[in-house]
Amino acid sequence: MFIYMTFIMKQKTISKAVIISGVGLHTGSSATITLKPAEDNHGIKFQRIDLPGKPFVPADCNRVTNTTRSTVIEYEGAVVATIEHLLSAIYAKEIDNLQIEIDGSEVPYLDGSSKTFTSLLNEAGVLDQTENKLFFEVEETIEFKDEESGAHYVISPYDGFEVTVLVDFDAPYPGQQFAVLSGLEKYEGEISPSKSFVLLKDIDSLMANGLIKGGTLDNALVIADRLPSSNEWEKWGSMTQSKLPLPTTLGVINKSNQTFENEPARHKLLDFIGDIALLGAPIKGRFVVHKPGHSSNNLFARVLKKQLQEQKKLRGKPKYDPSKIPVFNSVRLESWLPHRFPFLLLDKITELTDTYVVGVKNITVNEQYFQGHFPGNPVMPGVLQVEAMAQTGGILALSTVEDPWNWDTYFLKIDNAKFKAKVSPGDILLIKMELLSPIRRGICHMQGIAYVDNKIVSEAELTAQIIKRKVES
Repeated sequence: MFIYMTFIMKQKTISKAVIISGVGLHTGSSATITLKPAEDNHGIKFQRIDLPGKPFVPADCNRVTNTTRSTVIEYEGAVVATIEHLLSAIYAKEIDNLQIEIDGSEVPYLDGSSKTFTSLLNEAGVLDQTENKLFFEVEETIEFKDEESGAHYVISPYDGFEVTVLVDFDAPYPGQQFAVLSGLEKYEGEISPSKSFVLLKDIDSLMANGLIKGGTLDNALVIADRLPSSNEWEKWGSMTQSKLPLPTTLGVINKSNQTFENEPARHKLLDFIGDIALLGAPIKGRFVVHKPGHSSNNLFARVLKKQLQEQKKLRGKPKYDPSKIPVFNSVRLESWLPHRFPFLLLDKITELTDTYVVGVKNITVNEQYFQGHFPGNPVMPGVLQVEAMAQTGGILALSTVEDPWNWDTYFLKIDNAKFKAKVSPGDILLIKMELLSPIRRGICHMQGIAYVDNKIVSEAELTAQIIKRKVES
């Protein structure tokens, strides 16, 4: 189960604009990016200023269109490639809102790590904003496995951010490695300097497929996973303009560029953070990730994104304490509402303000409608859930008049009704009705959401009118 919660931390952007230029890894083309502050709730967005109309491309996992050796996003024909290192640095600096102008299709690769991007963000300065951050907090462990790649992800509850990455290269070197990040405050020193890497055996095929045109010995660790022949080495040296001596042992060939012994695992962790940043919300949880890659990272992010979108609606879920004395009990409800058994579909009101009301209905097997709906499979009809919403909203509407017992509430319209889960005996139906606009001339327009436990079971927009009863002479 996932809970979308508000923590008392402010959203962040940068204090000033900063600029950097460089060559893309795969295209080999130069590009300049400008990082600019953005307003609250803007999110992270790229802008292709070299294209007509200067289109925006949201940093969103659902916009990923290619994961071959990098992460590529696209929106309405505008493409931005190799975004993972920049997004990794942005996430680690806990920045929520940023506009990234770019005059090409690929983010500069720089030294193959996120170190330069992290330094650039330090130069820009991080600024607290007005709105609170909305964290995605994991309440129960969840697992995800990509059957095609064998990647395996586990995320469990944790009041912070921690990632453990385990990799297995199926080769004598690098072999099996792992890396751990215990808190984003350690990212800059322990993860950010980790360079990208490539196995010697993969270089020919990558170049044959038109990739790594901007790859050099300065922006990637080249790993001899097997010992090449002198002919192979001569061919590779001519393609890469390398004058390094023929390796006689397995391992990193350009070792002078290596910072950590387990740098491949650390770089996989760096990439994972960049890919998971496309969720669009900061996460509180502990990750254990086995054999990650851009494709499986994106599949995992999409799983979390789906949960996130559902749980956003639960932000407004009222808290229900059955031991608390209600605002209305069943006796007082009958003094305001004309409904009686078997059509009074409320047991109590727990909250009542000027803009919303919360009602409770305990669903028991004794409800009359269960006799025919359905024998052996009791289900509360959706129309009665909407009726329970209407009765709850009626209390809010009637609270605006001095003599509510002399007024009745009548439906005018029901819009956008959705039924998402079954309601059965034993459930506690928690109903929140909130005004969508002020009440005028007795007409009330409300949004209704009904919950059972931590899920939305139904929702609808209701329009009703309160009318005073005629006094018979």
